[in-house]
Amino acid sequence: MSKITVVGAGNVGATCANAIAQKELASELILLDIKEGFAEGKSLDMMQTSALLEFDTRITGVTNDYSATAGSEVVLITSGVPRKPGMTREELVGVNAGIVKDVILNVLKYSPNAIIIVISNPMDTMTYLALKVSGLPKNQIIGMGGILDSSRFKCYLSSALKCPATDLEATVIGGHGDTTMIPLKRFANYKGVAVSQLLSAEALDKVVADTKVGGATLTKLLGTSAWYAPGAASATLTESIVRDQKKIFPCCVSLEGEYGQKDICIGVPVVTGKTGWEAIVDYKLDSEEQALFNKSADDVRNVNQDLVNLKLL
Repeated sequence: MSKITVVGAGNVGATCANAIAQKELASELILLDIKEGFAEGKSLDMMQTSALLEFDTRITGVTNDYSATAGSEVVLITSGVPRKPGMTREELVGVNAGIVKDVILNVLKYSPNAIIIVISNPMDTMTYLALKVSGLPKNQIIGMGGILDSSRFKCYLSSALKCPATDLEATVIGGHGDTTMIPLKRFANYKGVAVSQLLSAEALDKVVADTKVGGATLTKLLGTSAWYAPGAASATLTESIVRDQKKIFPCCVSLEGEYGQKDICIGVPVVTGKTGWEAIVDYKLDSEEQALFNKSADDVRNVNQDLVNLKLL
């Protein structure tokens, strides 16, 4: 079995690590954090559930010791800070980009061929940064956001339809942000029946609107960012990679002309397997969907420009 590292032992990182362990996706799981004793404590707490939940993955917590991550096949990066009151977008990008860049360079010293999954925000821009600074093949750099957004889309659809979320197909593409994500209404279906046949236009539009503010809604309720769904989404992507499941997920990946865009990392449907993301799936967007995607790409590029302005690229 593989070795996996999760960088960042906060709510998202710890939840992700816990899900990976329970799924037994690796024989060894490293949880790394910069806060002294934090990852060690979280790891020990999780290990004390192994007899109860019957998993054999060995979880080890370390404080900023990247040598412990050596030989990791998959590395998930959750490091960074949420935007604080009064903090500009450029300041947030500057802080998190510095953290993510440092993490990637340290990870690659010990795991030069790792597949990197980026969870840190702003995710599309952090994925673009990871691609540029790592020097890895593009298929080994993946941003997770679209899987989370699609799960939220299914959650709201299941409430509206009063059906199991597991019986739904629903995809969100574009940027991972309230104004940049694109829930694809036309492709959403309940066991093959288009949801547009089952919900009124008004009800479906409400589902889309709720999906787009899914993260902000939770932040308002919790006073901090969500962690259960982001952690589960990250573990689900990891599972498809290490088990070579060939599952199709919307992920933030590098485009070189696909969907009419290039020199950008943004969410599109991809086949995922043992080499990372293996192929981009063309959904053949109509003119309205393509216009929304182009607008989303423009917005993501505006944030990417902060990396240039701050001389981080």
